[in-house]
Amino acid sequence: MTPEDLSTALAACLQDAVDAGEISVEMPTQVKVERPKNREHGDWATNVAMQLGKKAGMAPRELAALLAERLRRRPGIAAVEIAGPGFLNITLDAAAAGELARTIVESGAEYGRNAALAGQTVNIEFVSANPNGPLHIGHTRWAALGDSIARLLRASGAELTAEYYINDAGNQMNVFAQSVHHRMHGLPVPDGGYPGAYIQELAEQVLAEHPEVRELYEEAALPVIRESAYRFQLQDIQDTLAAFGVHFDVWFSEKQLHESGAVGEAVERLRAQGHIDDREGAVWLRTTDFGDDKDRVLIRANGEPTYFAADAAYYLSKKDRGFEQKIYLLGADHHGYVGRLKAIAAAAGDDPERNIEVLIGQLISVNGAKLSKRAGNIIELKDLINWLGADALRYSLARYPADSPITIDPEILTSKTNDNPVFYVQYAHARSRGAARTAEAAGVDRSAFDASLLTHATESDLLARLGEFPSIVAQAAEFREPHRVARHLEVIAGAYHAWYGACRIVPVSTDEGPGARAEITDLHRTRLWLNEATAQVLANGLDLLGVNAPERM
Repeated sequence: MTPEDLSTALAACLQDAVDAGEISVEMPTQVKVERPKNREHGDWATNVAMQLGKKAGMAPRELAALLAERLRRRPGIAAVEIAGPGFLNITLDAAAAGELARTIVESGAEYGRNAALAGQTVNIEFVSANPNGPLHIGHTRWAALGDSIARLLRASGAELTAEYYINDAGNQMNVFAQSVHHRMHGLPVPDGGYPGAYIQELAEQVLAEHPEVRELYEEAALPVIRESAYRFQLQDIQDTLAAFGVHFDVWFSEKQLHESGAVGEAVERLRAQGHIDDREGAVWLRTTDFGDDKDRVLIRANGEPTYFAADAAYYLSKKDRGFEQKIYLLGADHHGYVGRLKAIAAAAGDDPERNIEVLIGQLISVNGAKLSKRAGNIIELKDLINWLGADALRYSLARYPADSPITIDPEILTSKTNDNPVFYVQYAHARSRGAARTAEAAGVDRSAFDASLLTHATESDLLARLGEFPSIVAQAAEFREPHRVARHLEVIAGAYHAWYGACRIVPVSTDEGPGARAEITDLHRTRLWLNEATAQVLANGLDLLGVNAPERM
């Protein structure tokens, strides 16, 4: 019996009481169950009687007693006790609890997936670094968290598109091209230009593709250099993200937004909504009408659109493409964008509390990280991957809330000890795979399953932790908090290690004679099911974080 099954059973008991006229109360959308802090209080607990008692016109303990009587008659329920002001403490019988192992194995990669966000159409934009330099430590956190959030939302039923907004328009791209041109001719970087050996590398790549630009005047050479260097640098960004296990469904070009006329169209659409003012020769969006701290210029007095105009056009593009919900993941220096982006949503006719969500991530630092010789004054993401490994880096970033600053300790992340969280979880998975190989060699298979045999205390604990996994995934998706999954995997790993030390899958022979072999019973076969269930949940959880589940370590 899964927690979801128990929740359904409780809801059915409540509905039966309503149908029988014993109580009159509006049915809740879900009856929540949770693990009690003290295992002596049972396997699961619910406070539904305390939530509904007053609405039902009776004392919570009275309602709890009514529900307990009905719940005790349900198959798989060993005991129901009323505690405190109206808690229900529920103990499952061993067979009902143990049946979860078979459910997980048969569900495979689907276990943990849920429909909590079914029907939601979501666009999530993250990283979106300028294509005029390599990805660095400042982009690392959102690359890891953004991809994990995307995986969680999909696992919870959302129809999701992960998108990278390429800032390939504006003067920054001209400065980028000038920097490459100067390096191409052995000149110092121009004032305000981009330093770093990667600019020299780009100059060499551009020359290999367009040798003729060396002989062109700067005015003629710059458009060619800008386009070529941009493609090479964007490819470097894409390759780095791929090495980090990060996937985007859409790479959206700001340049195409301008060239298509979408920026001008966006201004006119917002004007038609009645939120545009023409002042001081410029075109303004009255974002203060929607809580922003000041109005924002869309078109400057010289006729040039602002970055904010492109932001507005980009939001409308997402709206036009059918994304009901738009999630933006921005860096710690973008707090000022929250109000203006929500104002765009409101001006476009959306609900800023429902149709747009802006998440701000705090900074990370890595002890002992060295500035990139190639990129100059930054720490490159690819250097961090080579140093710490993609798995360790992604897991360590996923296990903390986005709004908390992180300092990563490389000595811990590269150690093969239980102090290293990613090693602890990955080792639990590798250990389970090793146990399965040992079982196969000893002749233990899954030809039998008797859930009632899983009675050891460590088995009860492990099963309960595995049973919580789907609700943890749903909560992590709802709150955009992958760390909930990471921390729960660590709990599962701890429960597995305790079980592995206490319960044997392969029997130990007591006969020391040649060729002696202990009897294999259904208990051993059933424990193999539990071993496989644990391996599956660990693999599913690590996949949601973009981390590998190794077979051996």
